[in-house]
Amino acid sequence: MAGDVTGGDLSRLRQLNAQAVIKVLQGGSSLTLTEVAKSTGLSRASAEDVVRELLQKGWVAEAGATAGGVGRPARRYRFRSEAGRVLGVDIGGHKIRAVVADLDGEVQHGAWVAVTPEMGRLERLAAVDRAVAECLEGAGLTGGDVWASGVGTTGLVDGAGRVLLSEALPEWTGVDLAAHVRRMVPAPVLVENDGKLAALAECWRGVARYAKDLVFLLAGLRTGAGLIIDGKLHRGFANASGEIGALPVLGWIRAQEHLVAASGEAGDVFAAAREGDKAAVAAVRRYVKDLALGASALVLTLDPQMVVVGGGYSRSADVLIEPLRRELDRWCIRTPEVRMSALGDEAVVLGAVRLALDDVEDRVLDGRSPLVSHL
Repeated sequence: MAGDVTGGDLSRLRQLNAQAVIKVLQGGSSLTLTEVAKSTGLSRASAEDVVRELLQKGWVAEAGATAGGVGRPARRYRFRSEAGRVLGVDIGGHKIRAVVADLDGEVQHGAWVAVTPEMGRLERLAAVDRAVAECLEGAGLTGGDVWASGVGTTGLVDGAGRVLLSEALPEWTGVDLAAHVRRMVPAPVLVENDGKLAALAECWRGVARYAKDLVFLLAGLRTGAGLIIDGKLHRGFANASGEIGALPVLGWIRAQEHLVAASGEAGDVFAAAREGDKAAVAAVRRYVKDLALGASALVLTLDPQMVVVGGGYSRSADVLIEPLRRELDRWCIRTPEVRMSALGDEAVVLGAVRLALDDVEDRVLDGRSPLVSHL
């Protein structure tokens, strides 16, 4: 970790070392100091200093000792995932989903409330309140027990948590989601576009865990994209990266209309195509051509390792993936690996959890929010 720091910034070096130790302990079994040092590249003395500090802050706890061998048994240490909780919220057209997770990102409890795409601002916000309240109550928590919240929503979102533009949901442009959720959960609230959060989740818990460069396609009642570049979520200067669907010529605005025109329900079209119905197969082909046009532009620009298709249509991988791959072959110099999301409709809410966890780790480790104050 020392190689990442220049200019003798010892404070920043300690933060990076602490992050490295937490990463090797998170989600795994307990380790000895020697194992921590080996996994992080720190000297044993530096590892001991970092672990001692994390013990004091409450991030790490002793987990017994290793028996056997000569001399005193080696102490083992584990990450205290139970020390805090984060909240993840996914605000969709048909469902509001809320989950509470521990500091390892393991979901402890969840709740959802049904909504409709036509629902107005006040009704949808009330549904958000119900989902969050039911989730917290079911987990035995109050809003004050949550350390950070991540919220996913359709539309273009600014850095302060306000929806700048939403064409999919009525009256949704201008909603200050961060302020609204903070009324119930006073800790920091981070709001992000749903496609970006789904991309983040795929690299964390999905099929793209080994991919550093990723194009995520959100395929459903609307089409969107999230980009991962060099292992990090790419937002762009004004948080508008991936909004390639704003170009009408690329067809993303009308893509799902091919399926609706064929049957009225996309699921019925996919099912009929699966059975070989010629009209349904033709409708899916038209949909995939529109989807592939924007996807090809992103692939040619970014040259990603992988393209992942998620969203509401991801359950129809068997009739989508091969046609999409063939279309990408037509337009791209190199077609990346094309995979269907394994997270399904959990991707956005898991991405919201990851967003909240990143904020918690940054704030605690840089001293802005001492962990001991929460214990």
